[in-house]
Amino acid sequence: MRTKQEYIEGLSKMKRNIYHNGQLIDRTDELQMDCLNTIGTTYDEAAKPENQDLCTAISHLTGERINRFNHIHQNKDDLHKKQDMTRMLCQKSAGASSAAWGSTNERDLQCSYEADKVNSGATKYHENFKKWLIRFQTEDLIGCCAQTDVKGDRMLRPADQPNPGAYVRIKERLKDGIIVDGCKVHISEASVADEILVLPPGPCDRGQRLRGGFRRSGRLEGLKQVVTIHNLRRGSITNGIRSGATDSYLISTTALSLGKGIFGRRTSAWRCLCTPFCLFHRHSYSGCKPAIGDVILGMAALAAEVNNIHKQSHVREKLAELIMTIELGYAADTRHPISVNRRSTYRFRFCTLRPRSFIPNSIYCNVGRCSRRAVWREAEILCDLAGGVVATFPTRGTSKSGHRRSAPQIHQAESEHVG
Repeated sequence: MRTKQEYIEGLSKMKRNIYHNGQLIDRTDELQMDCLNTIGTTYDEAAKPENQDLCTAISHLTGERINRFNHIHQNKDDLHKKQDMTRMLCQKSAGASSAAWGSTNERDLQCSYEADKVNSGATKYHENFKKWLIRFQTEDLIGCCAQTDVKGDRMLRPADQPNPGAYVRIKERLKDGIIVDGCKVHISEASVADEILVLPPGPCDRGQRLRGGFRRSGRLEGLKQVVTIHNLRRGSITNGIRSGATDSYLISTTALSLGKGIFGRRTSAWRCLCTPFCLFHRHSYSGCKPAIGDVILGMAALAAEVNNIHKQSHVREKLAELIMTIELGYAADTRHPISVNRRSTYRFRFCTLRPRSFIPNSIYCNVGRCSRRAVWREAEILCDLAGGVVATFPTRGTSKSGHRRSAPQIHQAESEHVG
């Protein structure tokens, strides 16, 4: 497995195709460092001996120890550990740990297998995927999943759009691959990923343009990213980590995906992509969002104590409500995962998934996700106990000499300046 520094050095060697506020920037630009630090935390924690069981696993393909984010779940314990790992990392970064980047692997293992089965063995999509996954695990790469299309007129199917680029489509088929055209939007952490896995636009119908999935490197010609960068205010959370996140609009005009990077084209086999995407994404969500709830709970309890209302019954009820919501979202998603193997199959409305792996239970997974709608209520409780909108609080600043100053010191300096 690689280190945080090796991850950042790998990004620095990639093609410059990222734009922020109209300017071409490097992937390791200072603006993106908060997001790089967040992802870098996952490497730092995985390297600690005490986290080996939680943050790493043994690959079922190579027998080598790998990052758990790139692991195919082999049993229920793998699913539980992945969720616990996600919660631990998000608590440390006080925000999303970009944990979803490992969730693409499982469903594509299954769908590439189904694609070859539909084609009666005439294609090698499953072998393509396994070779790609082995390299992904061995090099300890960061990936992201490009799912959402621009969509255009929501009342029209993809093939009926007046602007064909509203959905990613195959522009030209070559002997050794395909050339695609179109955009994917709101793609989390695409600007700091080693590779992008592109999915077809929703459940595939006969009239849709792209009926398969493929990978493409972020360094390819013809691919541009317009990135939005989300960084916390400096000093807003003093946990030793400068955490942040990014999301990108991916604009593709002539991006080439070689044949060995294509994991399927048959509609019937790739109908199963979207539902497993939601399940694994929500499985990560039910580790990530409870961790953010933990941070909000801690801030709410601290605010109540500072205001000397922490012993009041209505305050204790609000803190108990936070705990209940947090743990409900976490508990629902860890229950009753489903085994998918060669002897017993599980049908997702459209298709049968194989080969052997464990996936989250769709009912409990979605219940866990729905419980997290209470995020607005959590913020309301925090504001109630703090006595106002906490976003207006001053934060720790930095003096001209580079030393951090506390809020009272900032206030004193400003008062002296006004005087």
